[in-house]
Amino acid sequence: MDDADVNVVVRAATAGDAGAVLAFWREAAEGVSVTDDLDGVGRLIARDPQALLLAERQGELVGTVIAGFDGWRCHLYRLAVLPAWRRQGVAAALLAAAERRFVQLGGRRADAMVLTGNALAHRAWRAGGYRPQEEWQRWIKPLPR
Repeated sequence: MDDADVNVVVRAATAGDAGAVLAFWREAAEGVSVTDDLDGVGRLIARDPQALLLAERQGELVGTVIAGFDGWRCHLYRLAVLPAWRRQGVAAALLAAAERRFVQLGGRRADAMVLTGNALAHRAWRAGGYRPQEEWQRWIKPLPR
């Protein structure tokens, strides 16, 4: 998938991209997850080879999003763009690709995991047509390894 407006190519990650994705997230993403390791990213790619989408410009990784579909709901995680590429349409290209994937899979609504304190991300998600759903709250429990 090519987005001529921002001159990026959006493609699905492969197992060989896992290390580069982790390094990218350390630079471009907010926060760290318990799944931020080669094993976690490798399992994601093995389980759903089309879920982790990468935006590249001339071979350089400039953005990511995870577009997960569990057969019922569409979930978006890890929307991240290199600081030098923010506000240039990279996030929009990634979200458009994720939404096309969801529609092809029969998805009806997408939800996004967004850090409460990340105002920059809030602007990006709103620009993409997303809004907070105030009546819901995320509950978590770390699982034993």
